Amino acid sequence: MTDQLAVWHADHIHFSTLLDLLEEQVIAFHRGAQPNYGLMGEILYYMRNFGDRVHHPREDVAYALLVERDPGMQIVVSRLLQEHRVIATVGEEFLSRLNEAERDMITSRAALEAAVAMYLVYYRNHLSTEERHVMPRAAQLLTEQDWAEVAATVPGSPDPLFGEGVQERFTALRKQIERDARAPIQEVH
Repeated sequence: MTDQLAVWHADHIHFSTLLDLLEEQVIAFHRGAQPNYGLMGEILYYMRNFGDRVHHPREDVAYALLVERDPGMQIVVSRLLQEHRVIATVGEEFLSRLNEAERDMITSRAALEAAVAMYLVYYRNHLSTEERHVMPRAAQLLTEQDWAEVAATVPGSPDPLFGEGVQERFTALRKQIERDARAPIQEVH
């Protein structure tokens, strides 16, 4: 149990790191600077292909098991399941706007900013709700057998960015994350 819950939490920390990097690009964009569309695209690719296809399906199984043990969690879990769908849909919209910007197509700056902002808001709220309300209950109620079922949902899916073997396409993103982690914190005046 502890291992799966620790993996779940670690994924959230990783996702938060990526959302922070994404927000930095949005701030640059908002200030009129040229954002790194390639970096934004890699973040979104990871979030959609690991988050939406590996992490969220495992959560869905954990949610169902949690509701079996505590029916009072149904409202929170239903909202989180809906958020998985919304995050995927908003991610698709963000990808469309990003692809337009990368190809120098005429695209509304406001549309790209809105798509990214919506993605950031939904994802951050989602992570916060899981950390505060769902994970503590799951730690209390789910059994070793439940966690084994969660782990088996998408077996053999190592993290392609934060795992031991970083996929080649994520090498630059991983280096950026490591540089940011070593950079001194700057005060905002």
